[in-house]
Amino acid sequence: MSLVHPTAIIGDNVTIGEDVEIGAYSVVEGNVTIGDGTRLHSHVAIAGDTVIGKNNEIFPFASIGHRPQDQKYAGENSRLVIGDDCAIRENVTINPGTSGGGMETKIGKNVLLMAGAHVAHDCHLGDNVILVNNVALAGHVIVDEFAIVGGLSGVHQFVRIGAHSIVGAMSMVENDVIPFGSVLGNRAYLGGLNLVGLKRRNFDREEIHTLRAAYRMIFSNEGTLRERVEDAAEIFNGHELVDAVVNFVRKPSERSLCMPKNGVNGE
Repeated sequence: MSLVHPTAIIGDNVTIGEDVEIGAYSVVEGNVTIGDGTRLHSHVAIAGDTVIGKNNEIFPFASIGHRPQDQKYAGENSRLVIGDDCAIRENVTINPGTSGGGMETKIGKNVLLMAGAHVAHDCHLGDNVILVNNVALAGHVIVDEFAIVGGLSGVHQFVRIGAHSIVGAMSMVENDVIPFGSVLGNRAYLGGLNLVGLKRRNFDREEIHTLRAAYRMIFSNEGTLRERVEDAAEIFNGHELVDAVVNFVRKPSERSLCMPKNGVNGE
């Protein structure tokens, strides 16, 4: 049985699962689906064609699924999909997709969006991503699984942030971040590998050593980046972590890569 506060406003097309709580003065309108066990605190606003999964918790003054802040948006019926077990803190804003980006913004499972974070139109966030307070993602940004974006950071549109990477606080990221990378600064540069994150997530010690060797090869000063990537692909063929970096770099992108300031930085 769901519990809806009498001051909440629920539209006719809203579908509410079992054991859902909707707090005081919340407004849910549009073609919205709220999964089982999800809790909305007071003053939450949800709109549009929005699907929210199970066991999420959404805190006061979050704005979910409202019109994108893209001036090219012409009212197309785009959507927002949020997975299970996410925490969406105070004043977070998440916009749906647009016709210029596949019509969908997607948030994975077990994602933490801290207070004031903004996820713009057509962004895709993988499972277990963390956006710290006041992070701003521009449109079409991809953040892969287990990545962390530090507080007060901004991410340029079309940037890709690879799995298990970390962006230091107060960074401006205008280029792609490799998987397992650590970037920081204004404009952000590659400072090495996210070794702390790798160890916390129990990656094997030998795997980390191999990844470090490949990193030094790829981001050395000899030859071109393309040549170094192909050399690493051949030498470390079949190594899962190195393959993830190589495939990320090879994939076509709207943006360049975040690179070290002066050759390979210490990790």
